[in-house]
Parts: sequence; structure tokens; C-alpha cells
Amino acid sequence: MNQSISIEFPNAIKLTIKREDLIHPFISGNKFRKLKYNLLQAKSEKQETLLTFGGAFSNHIAAVAYAGKEQGFKTIGIIRGDELRGKIIENPTLLFAQECGMEFEFVSRESYRLKNEPSFIADLKQKFGQFYLVPEGGTNELAVKGCEEILTDDDAVFDFVCCSLGTGGTISGIINSILPHQKVLGFPSLKGDFLKEEIRNFVRINTNWELITDYHFGGYGKISPELIDFINQFYATTKIPLDPIYTGKMVFGVIDLIKRNYFPKNSKILLIHTGGIQGVKGMNIKLKNKKLPIINIYD
Repeated sequence: MNQSISIEFPNAIKLTIKREDLIHPFISGNKFRKLKYNLLQAKSEKQETLLTFGGAFSNHIAAVAYAGKEQGFKTIGIIRGDELRGKIIENPTLLFAQECGMEFEFVSRESYRLKNEPSFIADLKQKFGQFYLVPEGGTNELAVKGCEEILTDDDAVFDFVCCSLGTGGTISGIINSILPHQKVLGFPSLKGDFLKEEIRNFVRINTNWELITDYHFGGYGKISPELIDFINQFYATTKIPLDPIYTGKMVFGVIDLIKRNYFPKNSKILLIHTGGIQGVKGMNIKLKNKKLPIINIYD
């Protein structure tokens, strides 16, 4: 599942991309890893319904919807933004999830912030009955367990392991599975370094990892013509599609750090492709509306 790309740099640095996006056509990358043990747990509890949370173009919503269809669960998505009600047909992610059988509950952004409150969950149970709760982004201890399986024995040759992050579950699993000589670099898609505390809740070691917070391009869901051009050029050169929310920013950041001599000479760097390609169609709709260049990762 690794795909090497050859890029010439003065310090003889080698990049390898681990194509986690190819694990499954619809439950790709870290979503497959995060859901693996949660689905097993839901079955062991004899639950029939999965309930989770997400935004308009959420990779997680799409993955849970398909996983439910594939494994026989009813699925409910609590969607941030009550203005989206009635606009499903205009949204590729929500339309896909609906076609997989997911039922939606649209809530205001203000209400959505209460999603972790016991009273909010109690109200959902009152309305929908019993369900297995999958957190926003899928991150919990079972998700981290699944992400600990991303690295294999073959990856022991690498000095650095890099990944994007939104909720911190994927990087936590990777940190738990690295070898002593390796360092993990996380590239948050959100502003700030508040995710450090979330990660510390899940990792067994608090060394050999660092968050690189300079490549969020303005924050979650924010992109720029520079990033679009990078993703398009990267695809034209390598035929590897990147998403603009997570992996695209991470790959941009790693290559920029190489140019800035961040990595020692002869470093072997593994980049984890966490998927998220389904969100590109939705992003392109937004870009077209703003009369900006679109992301061209389709032959």
C-alpha cells in the first residue's frame, strides 16, 4: 500500500506515501481504521443503530453512512448547520450518505456545540431510541486502537512519520506504534495547538512527536489558490490525489520543510495519506461559486 515518489532534494531526502486512501473505495484511510473496532463493539453490544456527528462535507459522515449500509446498521447523522435542511441534493457528501440510508438531524451551530453534553445525548436517545454513539471525527479509544495498525514492520526504515490531523485520533495511534528512532510530525488542519491535550489523553508516550502548526492555510476548511495549484501540480506529477482539508496541507508542509532544511540529510520520511478525496467534489462547488480555480484530480 506504499507508493514511493521520487523528488530530488539537495540533502538526498526520500519521501514515501502510504496510500491508506486505497484501503476501501468508500470507507477510506483513517476512517476505515477508526471505525474498525467501533463497529465490532457495536455488534458485540447488539446495537442496531449508529449515531454520529459531522459537517456539510464530512468524510466521517460519508464513511459511517456507507459502513452502516455495508454492515447492516441503521445510521443517523447529526449535521452542523440547520440551513442545510432542504439542500441535500446540492451537497455531494450528504446526498451520498442519504443514498446509503443515513437519516439526518440538522441542528444549529449553537446547538451543535453541545454535542458532548449528557443532556444533549439524552435528548437524542429520547428522539431516536438506543444507538451506538460514534464521536465526531470518529476519535475514541477504539479508534486509536485501529489507527495503531497503520504502521507495519516494513515501515521501520523511516525516520519521520507525517500525518494530517483534525481530532487527534489518527496521530495518537501512530505515536503509540512508532519505534524509538522515529519521530511523528502532525499537521493540524485547524488553527492553534490545542490538540496537544487531546492527543495526550490517548498516547502512551509523550516524546518523539510534534505538531507543525504553520500549514493550516487560515483554518479548518480554508484553502488558497497556492494550495489548489500545489494539489493540481502534485497530481499531474505523481497521479496521487490529495484532499484540500487534510492531506494536501500536510504534503505541502512537508515539502516546504524540506526546502527549509528542517530534515537532516538522508532522512526517510513516510507520509500517511488519510483519504478524504470524497470531499473534493463539495469543495469544487464552493470554489466555482467563488470563481476560483478548482481542484483537478480526476483523469
